[in-house]
Amino acid sequence: MHVHSETSDGDLMRAYAAGDTLAFEALYDRHALPLWRFLQRQLQNPALSDDLAQDVWFSVVRQAAGYQELARFRTWLFTLAHHRLVDHWRRHKPLASLDAHTEDGAALADTLAAESGFGPERRLDSREQAQALLDALACLPELQRTAFLLQAEGGFSVADIAKATGVTLETARSRLRYARARLRETLEAFA
Repeated sequence: MHVHSETSDGDLMRAYAAGDTLAFEALYDRHALPLWRFLQRQLQNPALSDDLAQDVWFSVVRQAAGYQELARFRTWLFTLAHHRLVDHWRRHKPLASLDAHTEDGAALADTLAAESGFGPERRLDSREQAQALLDALACLPELQRTAFLLQAEGGFSVADIAKATGVTLETARSRLRYARARLRETLEAFA
């Protein structure tokens, strides 16, 4: 199979299941950064985010042969990530300090802005805005934060969020609404 940017994720996954390793590389290139950012925003720990992301990708490899396109590949991938987070939180206390630094010494707030070309997340203008957003995200209840980050980092629709988290459409909608309202209220000073 010739892999190019217009091949659907589902076609790539089926090609990978049939033995095309370039198809897996294309999937990984498309989804690795948003997946890692989703995990990092939840965990605030780059090494742990790396570990969980790697575990998610290993799950993709293990499940490739039986993959059925019941939802978009991205929805399935982020659902796997959500389940890994839930498993991790059951075993450990959630969230490291927002004052933590990445392995290269950068403050977590400095890692917040997305590189151009990686989705709808807008670039933040200053370190203060980035830190304020991190602080506001950390203050959200876990379920609201998860819903918000699935949409912001994963590009999920409300229906996708409901499916990934195992709740009704209205519950997912409410979690997003409350998360946005709380973030808007907290970040009013930067508007």
